[in-house]
Amino acid sequence: MRRLLALLCAPLLVFGVSACASATSTSSFKGEQHAVAQAISDLQSEATAGEAQQICASLLSSAVTARLRSASGGCTQALKNQLSEVDVPELTIQSIQLSGGGASASAQVKSTYAGKNRISTLTLVKEAGKWKISRLG
Repeated sequence: MRRLLALLCAPLLVFGVSACASATSTSSFKGEQHAVAQAISDLQSEATAGEAQQICASLLSSAVTARLRSASGGCTQALKNQLSEVDVPELTIQSIQLSGGGASASAQVKSTYAGKNRISTLTLVKEAGKWKISRLG
């Protein structure tokens, strides 16, 4: 169960930053790519503030929140546990690709964790007109 929880919470591990970390820049993206970048920036901001409840309520896809609800304590507690274990990485969006006729997107993000750069891919889906985090791969 712990391994499953870690896999489900993985999107947050990239974003758990301290209050003094810089915000994710969205200014170089336009249109739908900007909206995707804003969703990622919102996730970073909420993770910085420790707002697990807000992340569950509005920033994760319905599929992710459904899986996290089955964890001990539900989505909010699972995210609180993960956020409390994260160091101070910085996040930079490298690129954003839209697909599925604008229903999904993938973003290459770079984070620095324990002094090492890491490139990850975030997948987002559009639900009810909003971009939501659906997977980290």
